[in-house]
Amino acid sequence: MRLLIKQRVFSWSDTYDIYDENENIRYFVKAEVFALGHQLHVYDAWNNEVGRISQELLTFLPAFEIEVNGVKQGTIQKKFSFLTPKYEIDFNGWRVEGDFLGWDYDVYSQCCPIIHITKEVLHWGDTYVIDIANPEDELMGLMLAIAIDAANCTN
Repeated sequence: MRLLIKQRVFSWSDTYDIYDENENIRYFVKAEVFALGHQLHVYDAWNNEVGRISQELLTFLPAFEIEVNGVKQGTIQKKFSFLTPKYEIDFNGWRVEGDFLGWDYDVYSQCCPIIHITKEVLHWGDTYVIDIANPEDELMGLMLAIAIDAANCTN
């Protein structure tokens, strides 16, 4: 299955619409405008909050907590590195490999690739594609991709 994450270009905060491969709206993401650090809320198509990504404050490098349906599922923290971003990910037992700066990376469960995330070029606003092997990983894969995007955008 495939999800498309499209950033709304003319918005006061980080706002994304997420569509399935048939262009049906599946989720949307909205940031708190005046929050300390990134606070992103993920809603399903029926306007129910299904996830939250919260920047942890008082850390040297950006770190985020990922919640799904009100339960903490893990964290992502940027690691000190030169030239290319690297992350320490403690989320769902997954590991992530690839080019984070170029938005071309894979998510693995044990030794098997389960999700591939890329950035599409030549679009008005950022557009990311998430290819998911197992539909049960849809929401968790989306939450991880959004958390990585938040970490990439945080100075």
